[in-house]
Amino acid sequence: MQPNDWLPFKSFEVEFSAWGFIIEINGSYLQYLLCECECGIIVFLQGLCGVAMNLDKIDLNLLVYLDILLRERNVTRSASLLGITQPAMSNGLRRLRETFGDPLLVRTSEGMVPTERAQSIQPLLRQVLASVEQVIEPAANFDAASSDRVFRIMTSDYGESTLMPRLLNRLREEAPNIVLDILTPSDMSFQEVEQGLVDLVINRFDTMPQSFHQKTLWRDSFSCLFSVDNPITDDFRLETYLLARHVWVSKTGMGAGMGITPKDTKRLGWVDEALEKLHAKRHISVFTRHYQSAALLAEEKGLIATIPTKAASQSQLNNPRLVMKTPPFDVPEFELKMAWSPLLQHNVAHQWIRRVISEVAQSHGQ
Repeated sequence: MQPNDWLPFKSFEVEFSAWGFIIEINGSYLQYLLCECECGIIVFLQGLCGVAMNLDKIDLNLLVYLDILLRERNVTRSASLLGITQPAMSNGLRRLRETFGDPLLVRTSEGMVPTERAQSIQPLLRQVLASVEQVIEPAANFDAASSDRVFRIMTSDYGESTLMPRLLNRLREEAPNIVLDILTPSDMSFQEVEQGLVDLVINRFDTMPQSFHQKTLWRDSFSCLFSVDNPITDDFRLETYLLARHVWVSKTGMGAGMGITPKDTKRLGWVDEALEKLHAKRHISVFTRHYQSAALLAEEKGLIATIPTKAASQSQLNNPRLVMKTPPFDVPEFELKMAWSPLLQHNVAHQWIRRVISEVAQSHGQ
């Protein structure tokens, strides 16, 4: 990834100059423009600083400095990204501290750490900058047929195996040069997605930041997979299900996963929570975070994998030695969702890929 790939501006040098031009030549218009931003920049600054402010006396370019500083947490690196000297960036940080009446970044043994106020400023600041860019930058058409853009999509192997093949078939017809970079849920955190480091997150979510935009792609149920040689084949009911050995598989949300044990009922997910309501518990022999691995393990005699139906049916289709059955108890359906950063909401290329994914998912979800 190149240094500017994750910046809110497609070409930071060009957009930064454009911003400065508007401030200097048409300052009154910019004040009106910022008042109309989603967060309301005048209210934003006054509220955080606790004083009434006159925008004519504030260098609004400092907001760009602050945005980079809060992400990089390093003055030298931030200066390099902005194309200014380190002393100039240090001076900008000093002026920001005076403006906000707060240190903003404090040097510790682990490097520069943002203060509590700086952390509260950051999400609002990024929305303001994204809104300004949307107004300043003229709307551009996105030609999918000729584009070679890389879309970074974070998803579990459930989404990768059930949705991505169909998406690739659609892209081959409409946008053959588009590239997909598929990331796993453990590759990034919610905060990094919110910063626009990845285009889309497609997964099941227990929780999600309120700032994210989201769309439900489909609902799926659960099915049981096991070998044709499994003795349970001829006597599949709740009692025999509970006596069998099971493969547990799940990875919701994002971020690095932690170890889990059979005693962590609340963390085990929908299947085990459904059993707990029946005052029942299954015997888990294997924990995995990959649905494809669970399907392979289900080939072993005596093991059962209870996984989403779309993944189970796909595995059974490719392996006739697997049996698929409906669980002998009720398990709630779940939603596969697509989520993205508010910074990307109005990007025309992003709007296009979201529409295509939604159409592909709708055709597969029926």
